[in-house]
Amino acid sequence: MRHDHAMPRRQWTLLLVCWLASLASSVGSLFFSEVMGLEPCVLCWYQRIAMFPLVPILAIGLYKQDLYSVRYALPLAGAGTLIALYHFLLYTGFVPKGMQPCGRGLSCADVKLELAGFLTIPLMSLLAFSLILVLLVAATRKSPQ
Repeated sequence: MRHDHAMPRRQWTLLLVCWLASLASSVGSLFFSEVMGLEPCVLCWYQRIAMFPLVPILAIGLYKQDLYSVRYALPLAGAGTLIALYHFLLYTGFVPKGMQPCGRGLSCADVKLELAGFLTIPLMSLLAFSLILVLLVAATRKSPQ
């Protein structure tokens, strides 16, 4: 689909912030696993499945100034937010450990990293997905005249 007009600056900026958040999250998750040696649990893998495609989808949307990229990014961000929320609730003990999808191997509720005494991997993921989701929804809103 070709568009002959530029995307409004406000919407482009919102998509740029979403792309930067998805890029930082993707690089960060790879850093934790590949450099720090923290093995991802099942829920972390599901969140990666939702986060990694956001980087090229939003990059292409920005480059082509195509707001329709939001249509592809929203379901991924929504699914990632729900998975990250479930992971965070499991991690903090609000969801019983018996309800975790990790049958064998690494537990989804194990403490792997804690920055500043409270910032955990599940919380960072939830914050990133929530930011992206909110900004994508904001990008779909018409600019005030």
